[in-house]
Amino acid sequence: MSDEFDGMYETFKALLEGFPPSEAVKRLEQLGVSQDIVERIRERHEQQTIRIREMDEPHAVVTDGRDTWYTGPQAKDKCWPAVVDLLRKDGWPQDPAINSLDDSSTRVVSLLNHPKEKAFSTRGLVVGYVQSGKTTNFTSVMAKAADRGYKLFIVLAGIHNGLRRQTQARLVQQLVEPNPSMWSQLTGLEKDFTPQENPASYFGKSNKTRVLCVVKKNATVLRKLARWLEKASDYLEDCPALIIDDEADQATVATKSINPLILDIMGSLPRCAYVGYTASPFANLLIDPSAKDLYPEHFVVNLPKPHGHFGTEVLFGRYALDGEDPEQVDDGHDMIRSVPEEDVPLVRPTTKADVEGFEPVITDTLRRAIEYFWLVTAARRVRGTGNPHSTMLIHTSVNTSVHNSFKRPLEHLRDKAARSLTDPGFIAGLRDLWEQETARVPAEDFEESKVAFDDLVPELRGVLDSCRVIMDNSSSEDRLDYENGPVVAIAVGGNTLSRGLTLEGLSVSYFVRAVSAYDTLLQMGRWFGFRGGYADLPRIWMTDELAEWFRHLATVETEMRRDIDIYMTEDETPLTFAVRLRTHPALRVTAAAKMRGAVRAAASYGGKRVQTHYFHTNADWLRGNTDAARALVTASLANAVRVEDRSADGRYVFRDVPHDVVISFLEKYKFHEKSPENDADLIVGYIRKRVSAADSLKRWNVAIVGNPRGKGEDYEFVPNVVVGLNSRARLAVTNPDHDFADIKTLMSRRDAAIDLDGDTGKLTEKGIMDMRRDKLPDTGLLVLYPIDKVSEPSPSKKLRAPLNAEDHVIGVGLVFPEPWEADSTVENYISADLSNVRIEDEDYSPLDSEDA
Repeated sequence: MSDEFDGMYETFKALLEGFPPSEAVKRLEQLGVSQDIVERIRERHEQQTIRIREMDEPHAVVTDGRDTWYTGPQAKDKCWPAVVDLLRKDGWPQDPAINSLDDSSTRVVSLLNHPKEKAFSTRGLVVGYVQSGKTTNFTSVMAKAADRGYKLFIVLAGIHNGLRRQTQARLVQQLVEPNPSMWSQLTGLEKDFTPQENPASYFGKSNKTRVLCVVKKNATVLRKLARWLEKASDYLEDCPALIIDDEADQATVATKSINPLILDIMGSLPRCAYVGYTASPFANLLIDPSAKDLYPEHFVVNLPKPHGHFGTEVLFGRYALDGEDPEQVDDGHDMIRSVPEEDVPLVRPTTKADVEGFEPVITDTLRRAIEYFWLVTAARRVRGTGNPHSTMLIHTSVNTSVHNSFKRPLEHLRDKAARSLTDPGFIAGLRDLWEQETARVPAEDFEESKVAFDDLVPELRGVLDSCRVIMDNSSSEDRLDYENGPVVAIAVGGNTLSRGLTLEGLSVSYFVRAVSAYDTLLQMGRWFGFRGGYADLPRIWMTDELAEWFRHLATVETEMRRDIDIYMTEDETPLTFAVRLRTHPALRVTAAAKMRGAVRAAASYGGKRVQTHYFHTNADWLRGNTDAARALVTASLANAVRVEDRSADGRYVFRDVPHDVVISFLEKYKFHEKSPENDADLIVGYIRKRVSAADSLKRWNVAIVGNPRGKGEDYEFVPNVVVGLNSRARLAVTNPDHDFADIKTLMSRRDAAIDLDGDTGKLTEKGIMDMRRDKLPDTGLLVLYPIDKVSEPSPSKKLRAPLNAEDHVIGVGLVFPEPWEADSTVENYISADLSNVRIEDEDYSPLDSEDA
């Protein structure tokens, strides 16, 4: 009986090549297979589909009722095994790298339609990380889809020739060359799509080959492709097609030329699956789901972060999310170096009028960055491991004439350095630079061994001799070419280097370009990715403002991915979930044209913890907050039902203070304008709404958290209410000369339980909120923190600097009880005040250019 079942199951798997699962089962029944065996076959297939649907990674939000027909590779497959062989030759380990890729690509293919379904039009989105192997993932998806009968593969590869060519080369290497008889190509390395004479030769029933087409998102090219497919319509009925949209947030969403053309191409294909890939899906998730557009209505897949990937959070740190212990959120690595604001006009024109004739200055910080790049390249040669290429990126402007203006001074600096290798003073300066940098980021932290300066010096001559200065932009003939031996290059560029394109062996970045939107900014981060063999060595020079923007963006990105994961577990579908994207005062979420389908997001303070971490450091601003805090303590003493003096521990609690006392304080206290979540008007409006609508938040516990007296300088709020000052050092990336400080974290988890009775020391963040709901369901908590104006960091905190404020700082933490009923405070996450920010948005002129 077992042999009969196994044989019939193999027959069923063969039938799946030509029919969806439900049809394959009907065919078994028509063959006279017993109902018992049919049921067992259906059960085994269902078990395999459950395994796919319930994978731990990747997480996915999926439309109800999608048939999981694909359950993984089979022994007879050709394309996927060839991809695996190539990855193994490149040094990919089976576990976790190849296994994770196998799982994630299987999950995506399982969400496509069976290629033999009569008609389908699927729309999905795969969210990865910048420089994290998305190309390898969609190559694997294409390989598995090809093994199962998908015939036409159209890859939309960005808007520039460089990325299109790079993508074509990768796909030819991994798909076509291992199985040349299986593939026909409509595009080549040097040519984008040009119409072929005879569509029947590609799509006729007698031709069993898969068809590969890698095109730019260029109106001229896509128009040619759309017309050709329209003419080939007689042959496309039996042509299941997969469209991969690489960088799916760029040019696809809300563009007058590209968006309709993609929809036209899909309209020519009766069986078509569209899958967007992006690391910055902000625009894609804001498309109007009800419009006939490319909103991912059928699935959103959240790829896991690959092992060893350098992302925003790793480099810049981030802020704590709701429910996280702030003390467990890292500051990032000490790899960011500050470019002074006064350097910016020396390396990029201040206005458009200044572009003509602009001559950049090799500032001290730019020279230091370049010299460090040469040292890193020499050190990597000593190690002899990892990527053979070494690249530095200089990105200050989108203007090609500005790029070109860097060539002469950079080559002059390189040639001068080559002549100075016998100069003891020059070598001593390089030694100081190397020792400083390697001390700040110990190689041992990344399981590497420090390269001694004396060991790398003999390599410097070869590094300088092989170092090229390349202007890689839309108007230059020069291009980064990694296909003809190891490259050492300082690449100056703009948009051609800022999306999709991989800068091999990127070690050093100098980046001062201002941008206007999350997605543009995130995609500029070519330094994200894998750094095998030199994970301790990358450095980024940028302005403090940009570093702060990236830290905010790391928080947004983490929160967005967490939202997708949460929705996956709550029976939501892509048409019912709405990822929240927190605002920034100087950044849009995405370009204004892409926001038309966006809505105001309802967000509640209920169950949340709000805290200040940005402060001005000038005395007048700080003294205003001191006055507000002292007035609050005076009113709390007069109105509290009970006062708990815990001054031995540096703490006070004033219980059951009326809400109008708290509101009066919030109306006087000044929150820093960089804190959109700390909007006093929103908070006060929320409190009043809860008081009137739910009879909640009428009473508050007000607490003071300081240090025990006598352990440093004491701080007096009012007579007899005195505590020791707290120390909160600022993040070191912030220029101490600015009237601005970011302390990143104010409240500890313990502080959020200061007014709870009993042993709360071991409670988790969730445990504290659960206990608050049980014991203090309608009571808010406001905590005051007097902070020492000096606040020296502890020696172990390498990324911190003294606070150095002109007066002592008052920090504020608010803990809101979780409401019993639904409540919300409306926040607009769309607009941003850009009036004081000089920006250069992405250049979309290539979309409609005739240079195709």
